[in-house]
Amino acid sequence: MKHLDVAKQAVELVKPSINELFNKTNRKELHIVIMDPRLKPWEAKFDEAILYEESIKNSTWEKPFDDFARSKAEQAWRENQANIVTQTQHPSSLREGDLPFYGSFVYGNIVVACSGVEQWFDMLVSSWIALAFEQLMIHEHQQ
Repeated sequence: MKHLDVAKQAVELVKPSINELFNKTNRKELHIVIMDPRLKPWEAKFDEAILYEESIKNSTWEKPFDDFARSKAEQAWRENQANIVTQTQHPSSLREGDLPFYGSFVYGNIVVACSGVEQWFDMLVSSWIALAFEQLMIHEHQQ
């Protein structure tokens, strides 16, 4: 199975949990970015390394959550760590224009970032998707 198909499956798998989480969040909007785990920052430009993006829109966005999610993903992909780590422990590597909010998750070579709800919930959803992606890929390899 192709990586893109697995990425889409991972998002679909966690959507019921995302929808349940929306009962606790400040908004019911979310943009999801999944980076291609086969591409490293020294091998590709950021935009070329985005494997999959999806928006969940239940109303008109008040802010550009898609751009915010991409910024979080770029920070995490560039540093190979969740951007909460960079922002709180290693801010010396932050660049001009980096979004000052966290919401990404790195699991092995998988980088996922979300934006639209509280940053801690963005990070939670990113972790669900990253873990689902890897485990679905393991399942495909076992078949």
